[in-house]
Amino acid sequence: MSYARQMLDTHPGTLSLDADLVANVVDALSDCAQACTACADACLSEGEVGMLRDCIRLDLDCADQCATAGRVLSRHTDYDKGVVQAVLWACAQLCAACADECERHASSHDHCRVCAEACRRCEEACRQVLHAVAA
Repeated sequence: MSYARQMLDTHPGTLSLDADLVANVVDALSDCAQACTACADACLSEGEVGMLRDCIRLDLDCADQCATAGRVLSRHTDYDKGVVQAVLWACAQLCAACADECERHASSHDHCRVCAEACRRCEEACRQVLHAVAA
């Protein structure tokens, strides 16, 4: 059981969304933020850094947005549906863009392949919660 799920289970308030769904997205957001940060750093260590400029920028933007979304989704007191939708929508968009860019380099840079996988997983998890919030 992840720490995200344990924290949800021990929260004294009422969760307005499915706990498994929320725990899954918080874990995916954390994993994606870490993968994107590590990928940006690995890109900086590559010989052709100039060719990886867009990848680095998207990695860093995606990592920041994932970290922010993870913090927002970890708060359940006075839950604000509009804020949750906004941060998850932005996160899904950035994850898709970052994955697209990393996939361009995945055949020559394994760190980009791993990052793209984390971004796709996170994008899907964000979209699942967005769907649940809209229902």
